[in-house]
Amino acid sequence: MKKNMFKTLSVAAVAVFALTACNNAAPKMDEQPVETPQGGMKIAYVEVDSLASQYQFCIDYTKILEKKRTNATNTLNQKGQQLQAAMNNFQQKINNNQFRSREEAESAQLAIQRSQQSLQELQNRLGAELEKEAADYSIALRDSLDHFLTIYNKDKKFDLILSKTDATSNILFADKRYDITQDVINGLNKRYKPTPATTQKKEDKAE
Repeated sequence: MKKNMFKTLSVAAVAVFALTACNNAAPKMDEQPVETPQGGMKIAYVEVDSLASQYQFCIDYTKILEKKRTNATNTLNQKGQQLQAAMNNFQQKINNNQFRSREEAESAQLAIQRSQQSLQELQNRLGAELEKEAADYSIALRDSLDHFLTIYNKDKKFDLILSKTDATSNILFADKRYDITQDVINGLNKRYKPTPATTQKKEDKAE
């Protein structure tokens, strides 16, 4: 049962584990334009992994998502332990013939079955909530990046800005001259204004 709980939660937690580092450098925009090959397109790329680990928005929401994932896991573990204890108690009474009647035993068994169903429903609900939180975070991050790049590119005038990751990038090679990652991170951090949701110290425990 515990294995299934973590399997459900792991899908929503994927977005959490890659975002852990923090950049303490003061934001400073790079004003040097990327050189454009004669007669060619003006292309740049952003290292997504660096963006995820150094953009303060990502760092703040990573903490929130991790806290909610931990709360959900702890809640499911607690409920699971209570259910296991009830099942052990039921089995012990069966073995020791402690039920006064068949009806009493059946009633206890039904109570356990209801608890199992309730735990499954809670597991599904918490898993869905975590998935939604992760999806909302991804959308917010994309919106933030799109909005910044729209303004940023008014001056830079790139024809194409690519995303590059360590694990899934389709870019086999990229000259560092076209890397605008730090420029984008500094610009995003300079514009970022934390909200109460990203600065709160404690999260409500999952019920």
